[in-house]
Amino acid sequence: MFTNLRASLIAKLLSNSRSQRQLVLVLSLIIGIVSGLAAVVLKNTVFNTHLLITNGFNFTDSNYLYLAFPFIGIFLTVIFATYMIRDNIGHGVSRILHAISRNNGKLKKHNMYSSMVASTLTVAFGGSVGLEAPIVLTGSSVGSYFGQLFHLNRKTMMVLVGAGASGAIAAIFKAPIAAVIFSLEVLMIDLTMSALIPLLISSATGAMVAYFLMGSGVLFSFDLSEGFYLRHLPYYVGLGLLAGMVSLYFSRFSMYIEAQMKRINNWFVKVLIGGVALGALIFMLPSLYGEGYEFLHQLINHKVDALVNESLLGHTTNASLLLLFLVLILIFKVVAMAITTGSGGVGGVFAPSLFMGGVLGIFYAKFINLYTMISVPEKNMALVGMAGVMAGVMHAPLTGIFLIAEFTGGYELFTPLIVTATISYITITYFEPHSIYTKRLAERGELFTHHKDKSVLQMMHIENHLETNFKTIGIEATLGDLVKVIAQSERNVIPVVDDENVFYGVVFINDIRTIMFQPELYDTTLVSELMYMPDTLVDPSESMEEVARKFQETIHYNLPVIKDGKYMGFVSRARIFSSYRKLLKEFSEE
Repeated sequence: MFTNLRASLIAKLLSNSRSQRQLVLVLSLIIGIVSGLAAVVLKNTVFNTHLLITNGFNFTDSNYLYLAFPFIGIFLTVIFATYMIRDNIGHGVSRILHAISRNNGKLKKHNMYSSMVASTLTVAFGGSVGLEAPIVLTGSSVGSYFGQLFHLNRKTMMVLVGAGASGAIAAIFKAPIAAVIFSLEVLMIDLTMSALIPLLISSATGAMVAYFLMGSGVLFSFDLSEGFYLRHLPYYVGLGLLAGMVSLYFSRFSMYIEAQMKRINNWFVKVLIGGVALGALIFMLPSLYGEGYEFLHQLINHKVDALVNESLLGHTTNASLLLLFLVLILIFKVVAMAITTGSGGVGGVFAPSLFMGGVLGIFYAKFINLYTMISVPEKNMALVGMAGVMAGVMHAPLTGIFLIAEFTGGYELFTPLIVTATISYITITYFEPHSIYTKRLAERGELFTHHKDKSVLQMMHIENHLETNFKTIGIEATLGDLVKVIAQSERNVIPVVDDENVFYGVVFINDIRTIMFQPELYDTTLVSELMYMPDTLVDPSESMEEVARKFQETIHYNLPVIKDGKYMGFVSRARIFSSYRKLLKEFSEE
């Protein structure tokens, strides 16, 4: 009864486009509230869990428990994901992009809480990753849930997924503008008014929830003592180039380490190796513990000496050793992050990219101030460096620019932010056309982009366009058998298979018209003499973009779909083109 009542209510709400738009706006508000609450709960849970397990311990006492914490956290995370959730919940943003591209924006219900629990266990115990990707996955899953609940269409579902992400980012950073841009730039939600308004509503709501529950303080609060001077512009250009190269190192080396960890089949051995390695790194360089925001805040506020003293470098005021410390942090932060995720921890690259950008900016400024006659503002360089590395790693220059602008509460650094972020983005895209979020998807042909033609093709799947109403004939059959099959067939192509359904070729009716009415040949002519193997076959794992390319390069109207040598059916040029036009129209409507 309840199901019928709900279906009736949904049908009434969606009876006209105006009602649907109003519903989406209301849902955006609700999604923003839920995403904001989730972000607040996650941040507070991680903070309090960390306080609980580290109560009475500190790095300066060289407490050896810090060698064990990362292993414990990753072990608990893997147990939770493997035996309770029974699903892979890592790489949150990539998971969202995959859902948008291949599953109409539908995310699993457990994603509304599972990544929050897993990332709490990982980060609170020292996992060197960020909380942003898990909370973005949580917010997007909330949006996806409401979209599925009200049976909304594909495009609206994507908007709600983006609204959830915007609400989550806005709540984490209290940066609503950057949150909206993140959804447009990283999740590649189409920029139309029908999409933008829900993102704005959710983003503003998420930020207000965070302000109400956590106060007006932001993650980074900086009072710029020095604005932008034109004489410093060349140094911001140099910082942009460095940020691009650091981003390249970040992306490639982290993926390399994860690939090596993936080769370890035994999950406990993987967790043990990762936990011990991460624990050793944190023991030597405590700044690698957790997200790293506290370290970054101290670094930007000129407390680098105290941070060095906590490491195995010990007490020193030597300027060159301080620079060496920053270089070690830059090198090993990527290693620590990749080990965390590669061994089973859950977290994202948002915080590590900001962390490395800040460290790079401080190193760059200190190097210039120490070894040249020029003085550049360290705090400004750190903030701009954060935008630069984020722009490079995530291929999201606008997100980096506006996030740091909102951190600083103004636009005094807007020009250097634009310069550095843009140069960093141009630099890394010269070597790496895809971001750390999209590289694996692009390699599998599953990437959703702002290119509408390609995006529409990504939404189409071979299994949904497979035609199986073709009569088959055996490889040992005769022309007489073939004529009987043709009499029952509605198609002009007859696939030839054996008893195991292994595909041998096809027979075109047009090719045998001259002999099919000669009964004297029925028993002497074999099908194997009449068939031929098409020069182009389709594998069901191929993307629709690849299938479209094959149709474009051939004259065929139907292509056989073959899996492991066995016949499955055909895909037709006409049906694919018809579906493509229908989806493109839906995708392009306001």
